[in-house]
Amino acid sequence: MPEPTKKEENEVPAPAPPPEEPSKEKDAGTTPAKEPSKEKEAGTTPAKEWSLGESPVGEEQDKQNANSQLSILFVEKPQGGTVKVGENITFIAKVKAEDLLRKPTVKWFKGKWMDLASKAGKHLQLKETFERHSRVYTFEMQIIKAKENYAGNYRCEVTYKDKFDSCSFDLEVHESTGTTPNIDIRSAFKRSGEGQDDAGELDFSGLLKRREVKQQEEEPEVDVWELLKNAKPSEYEKIAFQYGITDLRGMLKRLKRMRRVEKKSAAFAKILDPAYQVDKGGRVRFMVELADPKLEVKWYKNGQEIRPSTKYIFEHKGCQRILFINNCQMTDDSEYYVTAGDEKCSTELFVREPPIMVTKQLEDTTAYCGERVELECEVSEDDANVKWFKNGEEIIPGPKSRYRIRVEGKKHFLIIEGATKADSAEYSVMTTGGQSSAKLTVDLKPLKILTPLTDQTVNLGKEICLKCEISENITGKWTKNGLPVQESDRLKVVHKGRIHKLVIANALIEDEGDYVFAPDAYNVTLPAKVRVIDPPKIILDGLDADNTVTVIAGNKLRLEIPISGEPPPKAIWSRADKAIMEGSGRIRAESYPDSSTLVIDVAERDDSGVYHINLKNEAGEAHASIKIKVVDLPDPPVAPTVTEVGDDWCIMKWEPPAYDGGSPILGYFIERKKKQSSRWMRLNFDLCKETTFEPKKMIEGVAYEVRIFAVNAIGISKPSMPSRPFVPLAVTSPPTLLAVDSVTDTTVTMKWRPPDQIGAAGLDGYVLEYCFEGCTSAKQSDENGEAAYDLPADNWLPANKDLIDKTKFTITDLPTDSKIFVRVKAINAAGASEPKYYSQPILVKEIIEPPKIRIPRHLKQTYIRRVGEAVNLVIPFQGKPRPELTWKKDGVEIDKNQINIRNSETDTIIFIRKAERSHSGKYDLQVKVDKFVETASIDIQIVDRPGPPQSVKIEDVWGENVALTWTPPKDDGNAAITGYTIQKADKKSMEWFTVIEHYHRTNATITELVIGNEYYFRVFSENMCGLSEDATMTKESAVIAKDGKIYKNPVYEDFDFSEAPMFTQPLVNTYAIAGYNATLNCSVRGNPKPKITWMKNKVVIVDDPRYRMFSNQGVCTLEIRKPSPYDGGTYCCKAVNDLGTVEIECKLEVKGGLSFCRLLLQGVPPNIIDSYLRDAHSSNPEEY
Repeated sequence: MPEPTKKEENEVPAPAPPPEEPSKEKDAGTTPAKEPSKEKEAGTTPAKEWSLGESPVGEEQDKQNANSQLSILFVEKPQGGTVKVGENITFIAKVKAEDLLRKPTVKWFKGKWMDLASKAGKHLQLKETFERHSRVYTFEMQIIKAKENYAGNYRCEVTYKDKFDSCSFDLEVHESTGTTPNIDIRSAFKRSGEGQDDAGELDFSGLLKRREVKQQEEEPEVDVWELLKNAKPSEYEKIAFQYGITDLRGMLKRLKRMRRVEKKSAAFAKILDPAYQVDKGGRVRFMVELADPKLEVKWYKNGQEIRPSTKYIFEHKGCQRILFINNCQMTDDSEYYVTAGDEKCSTELFVREPPIMVTKQLEDTTAYCGERVELECEVSEDDANVKWFKNGEEIIPGPKSRYRIRVEGKKHFLIIEGATKADSAEYSVMTTGGQSSAKLTVDLKPLKILTPLTDQTVNLGKEICLKCEISENITGKWTKNGLPVQESDRLKVVHKGRIHKLVIANALIEDEGDYVFAPDAYNVTLPAKVRVIDPPKIILDGLDADNTVTVIAGNKLRLEIPISGEPPPKAIWSRADKAIMEGSGRIRAESYPDSSTLVIDVAERDDSGVYHINLKNEAGEAHASIKIKVVDLPDPPVAPTVTEVGDDWCIMKWEPPAYDGGSPILGYFIERKKKQSSRWMRLNFDLCKETTFEPKKMIEGVAYEVRIFAVNAIGISKPSMPSRPFVPLAVTSPPTLLAVDSVTDTTVTMKWRPPDQIGAAGLDGYVLEYCFEGCTSAKQSDENGEAAYDLPADNWLPANKDLIDKTKFTITDLPTDSKIFVRVKAINAAGASEPKYYSQPILVKEIIEPPKIRIPRHLKQTYIRRVGEAVNLVIPFQGKPRPELTWKKDGVEIDKNQINIRNSETDTIIFIRKAERSHSGKYDLQVKVDKFVETASIDIQIVDRPGPPQSVKIEDVWGENVALTWTPPKDDGNAAITGYTIQKADKKSMEWFTVIEHYHRTNATITELVIGNEYYFRVFSENMCGLSEDATMTKESAVIAKDGKIYKNPVYEDFDFSEAPMFTQPLVNTYAIAGYNATLNCSVRGNPKPKITWMKNKVVIVDDPRYRMFSNQGVCTLEIRKPSPYDGGTYCCKAVNDLGTVEIECKLEVKGGLSFCRLLLQGVPPNIIDSYLRDAHSSNPEEY
């Protein structure tokens, strides 16, 4: 359903006053800056009428009242004034800046649309100042040496983010001496060329026509009144803009008495049908027939112009204009209309969705427990709505459900992960056009031994781990030598999925034996034997706890390790999987019966690392790792990172160096410098033990860099790379004036003011927090007289997840009758400010406010609209909690299919898209809050043009006079008949001329007729909507007889209409897009009718299916179907009859490529596309 305030595409706006009229703001009773826009959209502004010379009652008083209303942004509005010709005048507007984070935008206008910023010069100056003490912006518009054409209505608009305010005022310019001479409406505005002496004047003709440097040519005088009289209401503003009319409202009120006679348009010979219906995916054809084939036709969908594409295809057949829509989808179900000139016709397209059929049935399935089961079916449409059922109950997938549904185009799958016997059931699938079912059977799987138990031989004191893996996740039992295994602190039984383990820590001799694992529910056993032995040992008692040996770089290391084992084991030293051989190298091993020695001559930094010693004998192996550390100066640390900044401090962090020199880092030295300086300054003279540091005494807003030195027992490393530049910034001061805006049963709305001090970091937004009473204890009031609260951070709940930039927020989902404490913080790049607390707990409970309906003043009298216009009435009301609203028409409930009602918390809207006379009546509104009821009534009258008089008779004819009488029309259009218009027509020409307008009687005497002529007469009815569409004409004519001789008609000879062929409209050089139909058109005349022949490159086109040739009333058309570059060339049209032969040629160029089509559809002119593609081809020919 469309929005109630949406305006119809084919709606013709009535000539109503501009919406900026201040009196309408006051009458509406709502915010002055927003209500005029609503009245403009709805088209509900009542049009008052008065005669020439009268003044609108109370207009000046309404303007003063409107300017005195409370404004959103203005603290001082510009006031209207009077000035003499040649004098200066200044208009001043002031805006308060306390709530604004930056300067607002101010624009000055003359009339409705003329922006004066481009007219600044020697006659107009715009200034702006800012007073820091009072925080007020002052904007001035000064008019210097005023002229008479400067008079009129001006407007000042100020905007800031989502806030808007405007004020209109008038300027009157009087002659300094004598009376003011008459000024022509079109010559009142002077053109000023660029570079002339008067450049920079208030030249309002810049919006009407192009500027001319040379002296403009004289143009014929145009009667603007006659233009407005014969124009449509939708063209009023266009005419006013073209001819420089600034007081359009006054001219339209005077034009009320100058009604025009509308002529029917004959643009369409055949219009669209009222509605079309097509199946989804089908093709629909729209066709209209034009009365004039030269008219330009445009197609629209929901107000958006349709461009040619593979989906939308246009076709021209003589006067027929056809639109094909391929592959219709549900999104194509819309309103369409076509325009030809100023006329249009519309239709509705309904897309019907076909039923979904099951094309592939479900199949019975058998599965085993634990397997993944997929049930598959296929339907007739992609992404169709399909429902699954298990034993007749619908399956609803969710996060906790074992069922998942997957869709792949037309295929639909039901997936069961880890099937069990409980999943055995009958499953079915249902669509809008069919269903299918199948049975699922789940059984136990045959047991398979994936990993059997293996015999193990383990060292004394080591861990025994018996592990097996079977195909199913089931339990089982362990036995040793035929007896069940009992768990203890040393013996653990582990079952994880399909894996079963028996783990024995610190193996003993008695742990030897035959172990068997038997799975439950299966007659299967898995045996294994375990044997415990005593391996060799490595004695490291002489080393540190972590087996680390330290040596200074350049010294010799001799490391002797005692070993034991029987038989004596063989020792092998290695490092990084590379064995160290015995011999005379710098690093070598030496073996002895009870020890093994590692020797390193002249230790180097790269010698640091883990060295391994392996012992091996028949009983087993022993392994030990010894860490040898060669100490040296540490590497420089990586560049530090600044994690937090303040006004004159920051917090920096860094990682220790990748290599500490083999010796623990004792601390760090920190240095800093300004980014633009090369002088480093040390910040600490005592070592910093941590990897964080807080430099202080920096200048806010200045960029700094820091670096680190690492220190160990050997010395100081090289400096690290400098950190990224950072700028010290401070948090803002706390927000101010935290207050409660409104309270309901579940919400609390808070508002506040920005911080007094923001600082260089600016302000990113606010965080509003609350907590419930009982979670806090109040302290003594702080120095500002407000209560502070001592709360853990967990007790405060954030009301907004994301930062908000507005100073107002609503806390929702609060329990009724609870009490909460509220605080707000300001956030910027430096962090959160100190919180601002509300002084007392807030009770979450809404106070009942009795309802009150505020009927706008223009609705307190009968509301009149024309048939076909939109009715959009906004009725504000008050009341809490949200009231219940009821609308009735003449005591009966409103039919919502014809009349749309939209209700909000503060107003109700009654919307009629196209008003009909049946919508007239009394509308009653009832607003109810609890036991309180408020009612109001609105009278709506829908009027239309009247019908023509019933009959018109000629009562008498004498001399040059004719007496006429007629009877009033049967249909008065639901409005009183205000008069009649009488027209006469000479029988010879039958051209109608108006002789009397706005005539109130039903009889009249027509005088001053021409003697000897014969006349017919017709009469139009008139009411407040205008003249009747048709007129009633006299059946007989009135002959104005004359005395004297009888006139004898002359005898004329027959005219010879023979004519040689001649082209009245030539062929023009054009281009076509490859793959899209192209047409060549020309027009020819001749008598007898000439024979038309088409040629391409001097070759006659005959029986070629790629071409279609047709002619309609002299218009010759050649259609080229889906041309290719081969179809380009010179085309010729030849016309031949008995009196002669004539030919005309043109060139056709066929262009292709995705780039050309895309640029053309974006509206780029073809000549610019050609230039662009040629440049691109010359610069990169491989891509083009």
